[in-house]
Amino acid sequence: MVDVFRALDDETRRLILDGLAERDGQTLFEICTMLTTRHGVGSSRQAISQHLAVLEDAGLVASERRGRTKVHHFNREPLAAIARRWPLTEEKPP
Repeated sequence: MVDVFRALDDETRRLILDGLAERDGQTLFEICTMLTTRHGVGSSRQAISQHLAVLEDAGLVASERRGRTKVHHFNREPLAAIARRWPLTEEKPP
């Protein structure tokens, strides 16, 4: 679970997850394009690739090869595990 929190600690990684949550199954090129056009993130492909590696290590992103292309998918399970561990409850007035 520590890896998940570390992965979520970076704004660019959160933006990547937002993009994959909106449209799953994106390539590195598509992710870089989305970050640049929507959010003005000017990171190199290498930097975004490193962010994806951190997200994969945390279990938040899974990738698969399709020929020469690598496609990335958002895995919500680590976030669901956090929600199960600390469920949100409504605060009751004193």
